[in-house]
This record gives sequence, C-alpha cells and structure tokens, in this order.
Amino acid sequence: MKNRNNSINAFALALLTVVFMTGCNCNDNNQPTNLTTKTDNGKIAMETIMTRTSIRSFTDRAVSADTIEMLLRAGMAAPTAVNKQPWHFVAITDRAILDSLGGNGRQSQMWKESTLAITVCGDMEKALEGSAQAFWVQDCSAATENILLAAHALGLGAVWTGCYPMVDRIAHVSQVLNLPDQLVPLCVIVMGYPNESPEPKDKWKPENVTYNRFE
Repeated sequence: MKNRNNSINAFALALLTVVFMTGCNCNDNNQPTNLTTKTDNGKIAMETIMTRTSIRSFTDRAVSADTIEMLLRAGMAAPTAVNKQPWHFVAITDRAILDSLGGNGRQSQMWKESTLAITVCGDMEKALEGSAQAFWVQDCSAATENILLAAHALGLGAVWTGCYPMVDRIAHVSQVLNLPDQLVPLCVIVMGYPNESPEPKDKWKPENVTYNRFE
C-alpha cells in the first residue's frame, strides 16, 4: 500500500500541461533504484493523449475518494493566467443529483450509469478584471483537459459535456447544484469505469497547420 501511495503522489507531481504517470522500482529500504526515463515518460504521456476517447457508458463500480482527489489535483495543476486559478470544482457522487443533472434528454442514460461527475466552474470573484476576465474560460478548459487525461490514465472513462455559454444549460446545472452567483459552470465531466471501448479517432490533419506565418 505504501508503494501504491508513493506512485500516486509521484503521478500528481508530474502533472504539468499533460497528465501522465511515472513509476519506480524500490529496493528493500524503499529507495528508488530505477526511475523511468524522460523518454519513457514522454511515450506514456503521448499514449495517454492519443488513446483517450469520450466514454458514455459505465459500469456500476464506484470511484474511490482517493481517485477523485487525484482527478481534482490534476485539474488544479493546469496553467492559469497570472496564476489566478479562477476555478471551483464540484465533485458529485450522489445518485439523485447525477440523475437530475442528466434530466430526460437523449443522453440521460449515460448519467444514470455514471458514478461520478465533476463540474468545472469559473469563479468570477477570482477571475481577472475587465476584458481579461474571459481568460477564466481558457483556464477552466485547461483544467478540464487535465482531468480527462488523468481519468484515462487511471483507467476511468469520461466525457466533456458543455454548459457555458448556453444559458439554459448554465441555469439547469446551477439550479441542481445550488451554485452561488459567482460560480459559472463551464462544463460537467461525466465519469465512471468504462463499459465500452471505442477506437480513438485520428484527428491529425496537416492542412490545419501553418508554420511561422501566412504568406
């Protein structure tokens, strides 16, 4: 169990702009003897990024409190303008609240199967002022991607469901979660242990890239 906790802590510290896990072999004195190389870490990071998919069907296995904290740590490791960290996360495991968030729409089944959701909110009291306030969207989006990658790396499945800037969705989530006025839900990440394994999409398109400048 001690080695497992060490691995979890190492994973948390390794979260920068991408999320990946590192590992080590320990001797009898619990000292690392063979840390993974930067090349190994890079391969793990790239594999995590390239194999992540949106998951909408889940088993009934609950997500542990330790794993939920790991996901939240991943979110808070995201880059943020002027280090304002204008975010607040609502972790939801209550069955009735999950069902209420899903409503009766065409995707309500995935909510009924999910065992966890994390609502990523922008906290307007922590955001920058003036026109720079809108940077909260970028900051919270970076946090969301970190959580998605961490979920995949930890064997979970997840899907990003958008709220902002749709007024009706913001109102629905805010009402169900009883959010204070300063919190604006950017999205809700619906999560659980996957009950499906869709193939990752190859989204690489060279025509979407320009080097240096347009001529």
